[in-house]
Formats: sequence, C-alpha cells, structure tokens
Amino acid sequence: MENDYKFFLDEGIYDIQNGNFESAIEKITKSIKMKNDFEISYFYRAVANQALKNWDEAMLDYTKALELNNKLTDAYYNRAYITLTRDDITDPKIENAILDLENALKLDENFIDALYAIAAAKKKQQKYSQALEYLDRLLKIEPDAINAKALKKLILMKYV
Repeated sequence: MENDYKFFLDEGIYDIQNGNFESAIEKITKSIKMKNDFEISYFYRAVANQALKNWDEAMLDYTKALELNNKLTDAYYNRAYITLTRDDITDPKIENAILDLENALKLDENFIDALYAIAAAKKKQQKYSQALEYLDRLLKIEPDAINAKALKKLILMKYV
C-alpha cells in the first residue's frame, strides 16, 4: 500500500481537505517521486502550495499539470487567479492570465468565476467594453450575480 503513488496522493488530498498543507505537500511529493506523469498529483500539490502562498511552486505545478493534461479547467483558473491577485509582483502578466481564463472557458463556457475574472482583468487593462461583454455573458448565465452587477455598474458609471 505505502509503495503505491495513489496511497500518498490520497493521503495528501485528505490533508488538504483538513488544512494540513505542509503535510499534503510532503505526501504528494512522495507520490510524484513514484509516478511523475500523473497530472492530478501536480494539481493537488499546487493547490496546497497556493494555500500556503507559495506562489512560484504553485505556478510550476499547475503548469506541469497542464502539460500532462490540457483539459484541467481548474488548473487554468487557479494559475490565472494567482497571476491576477499576487501583490508581490509589480507587473503581473495579465495577458497570460486572460489566456488561461479563455482556455478554462473553452472547456466550460459557463464557468462564471472565469468570466468574472476576465472582466476584472479587462477592466485593469482599461478595456471597458470587453469587460462589459464578459459581464453580460456571466449575467445571462447567472442573472443575480451580485459582484458582476456591481462591477458592471461601476464600469458604466465611472469609465464608459
């Protein structure tokens, strides 16, 4: 059992669910040493690193997970989220984040969080009409989305 990569991955996921992120990283790293081509292991190690604000490690693991499987919607979203929310970088690569979010939307066109994140990124870039297009797409799916309504109102009142 303990020579099986899935054992350590499952234990690591359990640790993540219980907030034990350092332990999760150790266990999932053991899993990766046993089987280094399983995207789920990299994804969950990235989740644990993201929770600890180990941004660079999380970005590397999300990237590796996507290299192994380019259909991981949440990996695209999480990588973009890190790029857009880090406050330790003065010039985040917003275009890279938008590309990640667009990839997530290709896999799930109703991914509300990705639509909102792109709208916010477009606002940062001062591309207000594009931001409004994404917000309108979101509001078609989720008409009561309070954050989207508020951002749309802000853009319309202040920038357009």
